[in-house]
Formats: sequence, structure tokens, C-alpha cells
Amino acid sequence: MPDLEKIAERIHTSFETRTAARDQILSQTRTLTRHCANAIRAIHRDENELAQEDLVQAEILVKGFQHAKQAYPDLYYAGYTQDALKEFAEASIVCALLMSLDLPSPEDLGVEFATYLQGLAEAVGELRRRCLDDLLHEHPEEAVCLLEHMDDIYAILVTMDYPDAITGGLRRLTDLARSIIERTRGDLTLSLRQEKLEQSLQRLEQKLGNHE
Repeated sequence: MPDLEKIAERIHTSFETRTAARDQILSQTRTLTRHCANAIRAIHRDENELAQEDLVQAEILVKGFQHAKQAYPDLYYAGYTQDALKEFAEASIVCALLMSLDLPSPEDLGVEFATYLQGLAEAVGELRRRCLDDLLHEHPEEAVCLLEHMDDIYAILVTMDYPDAITGGLRRLTDLARSIIERTRGDLTLSLRQEKLEQSLQRLEQKLGNHE
């Protein structure tokens, strides 16, 4: 059956090409995820230039995905690729907020709307981390500003009331963000009350000292 053999050969060629493309994309997604993690680690250490360098390398990889999007859309929209792009969105958003830069849009980052929103939701966790660091280092004003950013993010996420098939499971991430924000609000309130109490005690001690 020579015709069947020719058909099989074409299928083999197609599968080999797609397998090679998949392996390449997998490798690139791992590298992209690593650069994003490094960028977030650097920004928490106030190593802004290093964070920017990792984001630049990540952006190069993201732009490289555009060929895969055209040639192999199923590979581009696969879970592992979108997860890596979500990490890129998260890292870019976190770095922008912590460096007081303009918030990047989905078009700026070259990611889908759903992927962008997922990254936005997960950025809340990193903002909490920075908020707690600010409280630890006695920077309550910065912590309050970060909580306001978190509230702004949640206010947008909660309006995205669409099926999970459209948003990629955003509802679960939104609920998680709300929980993180409430815990952070509680931590911040407790810290500010403690600071206010300490200031009141110091004023009382000074007052008593003046009467001695």
C-alpha cells in the first residue's frame, strides 16, 4: 500500500517537527520562568537594575513566542506556555508597582487578557510580602500605599465575572487575593495600633518625667 506509506511519512514528518517545536517552547518557558523569579527576588532586595535586566531577557523570550503563536497556536495556548507568560505578567506588574513605574498593559507585555489578569491577581501575594517587609523595617507609609495598590487590583478583579473557560480560572485567584488582602489589612492595622500605643506611652513617660 504505497499510498498509505506516503501518508504515514507525511505524518511522521509533521509529528517530528511539532515535537521539536514543543521541546523548544518547553525549554524557553523554563528559562522565562527563571528570569521572572529572579526579577521578583531582585526587586525585593531593592536591586532594581538587576530586576530590570531579568525582565529584559524575559521580554526577549516572550517576543520569541510570537512565531509559535502563528505556527503552532495549540502549543502557544497550552497550559505550560500560558503559565510562564502569567509569571512574566506578574513579575512585570510587581516590579512596576514597587519601582513606581507606569503599570504595563497586556499589549505592552504581549500576553492575552486572561493571562494578564491572572498575573495581576498573583501579584497581590508579592505585594503582601513587600508590605510585611516595610512594616518590619518601620515604613508604615509605604505599607499603606501597597495595601491601596492591592485594594485597587482586587476592585478590578472582582468585576471580571465571566466563566472560568474565558478567564482561565480567575475566580479562584480573585478569592485568594481577597484572603491575602484581608490578612494584610489585619497585620497592618495591628502594627499601626501598636505604633500608636508606643507613641502614647512615650508621651506619657515624657509628661511624667517633666513632673518629677
